[in-house]
Amino acid sequence: MFLKSRMLFIYTETPLHAGTGTGLGAVDLPIQRERATGYPIVQASGIKGALRSESPDGDEKDAVKDAVFGPKNAEHAGALSPGDGRILLFPVRSLSGVFAWTTSYDALARFRRDAVAMGLDQGQNPVPELPADNPKGNDALASGTRVLVNPQGDKGTAVLEEFAFQCTVDEKATAWAQWLAQEALPSQASAPEYTPWIERLEDSLLILPEDAFRDFLLHATEVVTRVRLEPDSKTVASGALWTQEHLPGDSLLYAPVHATRLRIRRRKPSELADDDPRQEANKVLGWVEEKVPQRIQLGGDETVGRGIVRLRWNGGTQ
Repeated sequence: MFLKSRMLFIYTETPLHAGTGTGLGAVDLPIQRERATGYPIVQASGIKGALRSESPDGDEKDAVKDAVFGPKNAEHAGALSPGDGRILLFPVRSLSGVFAWTTSYDALARFRRDAVAMGLDQGQNPVPELPADNPKGNDALASGTRVLVNPQGDKGTAVLEEFAFQCTVDEKATAWAQWLAQEALPSQASAPEYTPWIERLEDSLLILPEDAFRDFLLHATEVVTRVRLEPDSKTVASGALWTQEHLPGDSLLYAPVHATRLRIRRRKPSELADDDPRQEANKVLGWVEEKVPQRIQLGGDETVGRGIVRLRWNGGTQ
């Protein structure tokens, strides 16, 4: 049973390719998606592998890594258990304001369910309540007027790609934008370079109808064409032309990360061992948060700059 949990927010600074290996549709290398919704995800195994890869090495540190993530010989399981990374905010091209961060009632409800389980509905800045209404048709809720075309008071039109939405500035949408800006994006204290993005999010969030949000997630991702050249002729090698899908930069994902007591059978690492199993699990999460850099590489295509993400840890059950 998990004893401690924290929320890990993942902000994509460059396009992210967490791939499936092959595709049956028009894209040769699509990204990972949920079966039922089609929403992009990053599978838990990829997140756990990236956290392990970015944690420090060394003889003594390797023993700690084995206790946290599990040894390669599968002698025992690790104490850390990340969940899948789920989409929370998705950037979409906008006629006004360049782009808007989009989400949906469904996406917020799923996030809030996990956040409440971790105690993020408590404390000085609790996770907001859901909006009273679930937008339908071409209606949407806006946190501000930045992405609205010719707003009239608290109403206006947002044009995303080739679709128009009739928006109303809503206090619950504003509350969500402010909470995510302060609690999910990299903090101003540790990353002052994010100040413009924090300020932008507070005025650029749209809560779309669920069907519209799903359609953007399915059809507004980045698809690039890649080739491999013959070294001598500099022409495309035979069969070396393919398309690849990416989750765009400035997307925000979240992953619940759980921990239990150490399962190691031999002597436990002294820096993590504790007679209280809950405190031992807390030390596991604290070690990962402290030792893993705030900026890491996640997913494939590391050598061409894909998957540079910024991490933000938040909250935890007591």
